[in-house]
Amino acid sequence: MHRQSSSARSGSSKFQLPRTLERPSFAEVPRAALLAAAPELAGASVDYIRKHLLATAPQMLAGTSALSPSHLPSALPKCGLPPYITVPVFPRQDCVYPTHVLALSNASPSGSADTHLLFPIHALVLAAHCSKLPHLPPPAPRASVSVHLPVLPLALPSAPAFSILHAFMYTHRLDAVLTALFPIPPRFLHALTHKTVRAALQSGADLHHLSAHLCAASAADMQS
Repeated sequence: MHRQSSSARSGSSKFQLPRTLERPSFAEVPRAALLAAAPELAGASVDYIRKHLLATAPQMLAGTSALSPSHLPSALPKCGLPPYITVPVFPRQDCVYPTHVLALSNASPSGSADTHLLFPIHALVLAAHCSKLPHLPPPAPRASVSVHLPVLPLALPSAPAFSILHAFMYTHRLDAVLTALFPIPPRFLHALTHKTVRAALQSGADLHHLSAHLCAASAADMQS
């Protein structure tokens, strides 16, 4: 009997994912970053700041949407990344404009390694959710007809995936995070909380239902 070649064996092998993932240790956001972003909130707790941000999220998202794509594109080449991006705006009382722009690239080289994805962000939102945030450049004084946004380059495991986290930091919508990652049964999204997610992960019946739904949605064979 002829032995199967290594190339044939590798071609027929299946990609395997770990059955469990180690949860990273929790680290609270540094107080210094919060104070740098909003000195007026020196006496406020982190929970209070996050609740305040959630209440003002519509105004912040409106400020982000008001930025002209012609002046703030979704991506720029690394070789042309400026330290600041100036965007003209029209004064509006219902908007809170971003303070910075994140320029994100993949930590591992890829086909788009020469490109930075741009995400306008409010410094306080970032400081209230990211415990290992590098030092942000100080925000520039805002002119009456434009915003002058410092650019912070960062390398992440997956720059495109940051869009999911970017939205969550403003809206705290767990259902939007999960549906962006994989198909979720509608009944599972009803009254979704972190507590119900943890309960589902500990329920064999729920895990079977979720896996069956995922296989059906991807037209996969559960026995393969």
